[in-house]
Amino acid sequence: MRTTRTTARRGLAAAAALPLLIGALASCGYGSDAETKTEDKKSNVAADAKKLSTDKVRIGYFPNLTHATALIGVQEGLIQKELGGTKIAAQTFNAGPSEIEALNGGSLDIGFIGPSPSINAYVKSKGQNLRIISGSASGGVKLVVNPAKIKSLDELKGKKIATPQKGNTQDVAFLNWISEKGWKVDPESGKGDVSVVRTDNKVTPDAYKSGSIDGAWVPEPTASKLVSEGAKVLLDETELWPDKKFVITNIIVSQKFLKEHADVVEAVLRGTVKTNEWINANPDKAKASANAALKAETGKELAAKVIDPAWPSIQITNDPLAATLKTQSEWAVKAQLIKQPDLAGIYDLTLLNKVLKAAGQPEVSDAGLGVK
Repeated sequence: MRTTRTTARRGLAAAAALPLLIGALASCGYGSDAETKTEDKKSNVAADAKKLSTDKVRIGYFPNLTHATALIGVQEGLIQKELGGTKIAAQTFNAGPSEIEALNGGSLDIGFIGPSPSINAYVKSKGQNLRIISGSASGGVKLVVNPAKIKSLDELKGKKIATPQKGNTQDVAFLNWISEKGWKVDPESGKGDVSVVRTDNKVTPDAYKSGSIDGAWVPEPTASKLVSEGAKVLLDETELWPDKKFVITNIIVSQKFLKEHADVVEAVLRGTVKTNEWINANPDKAKASANAALKAETGKELAAKVIDPAWPSIQITNDPLAATLKTQSEWAVKAQLIKQPDLAGIYDLTLLNKVLKAAGQPEVSDAGLGVK
């Protein structure tokens, strides 16, 4: 299953996300404090198609490779096909806090988002606003450095390394890696044996070219953009995880929408499972489809020198890899960025496992964090 996925009011967005794993996960956009870009799209629905329990479902995602399930599933009509006469109203976001705000405000029903904002929102609402209902992507995070300044991992000491945002998933992973090296860094300021420079992914390539950073621990396609500027991959984060897998993108749903329109949620999950199957069976076609969707969303496709190395580093999966989300939250506690969160009930994989069983695929685990 190996295939693949504006700076504005920086202080405000960071403050909104600070309580936990701050930021919007990434992949060029994860960790960004960019404002939301919202755009409803028309769905191609057959005139005689039967509606489910609601006229439409509002689905949010980022225009990023790690959100390939959404990009491709919407573009290729694979999700819409399962919804029949219930139309998709797709909305794109550039930051996790904005997507969570839309979910909390009732203008979004289902979203593709990273583990950090999922945890943050769940804890802040005391477990009342969302459930994680599926996985979507794993991996796609790399440490890339200036090879003229850094030739080994030990040479990171004393250097300036960018992460997308204080407390976001990549930031927490890097702080944990630093700690395991026996080095010290203040998690709030980023100052210490390594200078952790919190930098919007959109700005990171320019920061690298100017020499203001010596490298970055970042998601795709930012990592491959830096490589195209002369950087070298020093470490792929997948090497640090059991089975070389860790969650980078979840699918979440409003608890209210799940309760009132379970049939719609199940249909969306049938669509995402079939989309993931198509992606993994057709990697080249899927890469082209994702890039076409990115061009439609942003007006610009990724260059071959960026998307070609980025695409295979992302694994598309239905498994939410719940144990890795739990580990990420423990790292944030260890880094003193958050207090110990209560994540009980953050997952509801009932409908996903129903869909997987019907498709003849193995069920997935919630690592003991599911609804009771």
